[in-house]
Amino acid sequence: MRAQLLRAGSVAPNSSIKKVEVISNTELHFLSRCSNDLNLIDIFDQRESTVTGREWMKRELALKIVLALVGVLFVALVYPVVAFMRQEPALAMMMSLYVTLGIFLLLAIRRPAANRSLIAFTAWSSFAHAAVMGTQAWLNMVARGELIGVAVLVVIGVALIALAPAKQLPS
Repeated sequence: MRAQLLRAGSVAPNSSIKKVEVISNTELHFLSRCSNDLNLIDIFDQRESTVTGREWMKRELALKIVLALVGVLFVALVYPVVAFMRQEPALAMMMSLYVTLGIFLLLAIRRPAANRSLIAFTAWSSFAHAAVMGTQAWLNMVARGELIGVAVLVVIGVALIALAPAKQLPS
């Protein structure tokens, strides 16, 4: 159980709350002994906060599922890499980068917050690839069927950006 602690000076009388610090029950117990120094004025339950632990866990689970799906999809490109090795060497080389990225996305499932840069790179590189492919399809440089790949890359990018872990503040 966690509680929120309001310190004197952070709340004006008859006004809305201006500053809330989240602390553990152990810290609260310790601080209650030192209440003269801290001027504790009120304690609220964590349920009043905007982001609950349960919502955060659902978001992290969704991110892990997306990382797994995208990682497996990218690793599955190993088959076309082998198939196109002699016919389309440039395509095989590009797909080998996606295979490698897929392996690292699968490894990032363990600790997504520690792999923010990898997740952001995957999202933004998917947008860049989709933009180039979409432009090529629009100019008839490649088949219009490539627009399916554009849509997939945009969905990947949007999902990863939307679910990306928040930046960790230094402690």
